[in-house]
Amino acid sequence: MNRPDQLLMEQDLAAPEFRCGVFEGRWRHVATDWPHVVIAVAAPERGNAPTEYGFRFECSGYRQTPVTAKPWDIAANCPLPPPRWPAGNPIIASVFRPDWNGGVCLYLPCDRVALEGHSNWPAQYPNRMWQPGRGIVCYLEQIHDLLNQSGYTGPRGS
Repeated sequence: MNRPDQLLMEQDLAAPEFRCGVFEGRWRHVATDWPHVVIAVAAPERGNAPTEYGFRFECSGYRQTPVTAKPWDIAANCPLPPPRWPAGNPIIASVFRPDWNGGVCLYLPCDRVALEGHSNWPAQYPNRMWQPGRGIVCYLEQIHDLLNQSGYTGPRGS
């Protein structure tokens, strides 16, 4: 029997807002091995860059507890090596930081792990915080927006 948090995630993966993102080519569900969910997020064409990046979300306590995510190598089913993390302008570089906290998560206010120790973030970035009513989509939209800015340049090592 599935846990309540897993059932909520399954509902959200089947919900219109998530499916709209799939239909529009913004992201796709790759796999679930609860409490982990792997989702690929589309990236624009850049020289020597992938057309999507995988992210492995740890979702225990979903939706009330924010998720945490790290870049993921979908083919090898392991963390994405730092040289293959997304790179770009200072905003993109500030989020995709394999050097911060051992690369365990993205440096985003909606991320459970990144939020720890940043009590100023809810007031400073209210629109970037985890929104239980929107679930995983609020996190995916932020990743997609970052990757699809003109300042995204491709992987760090290219």
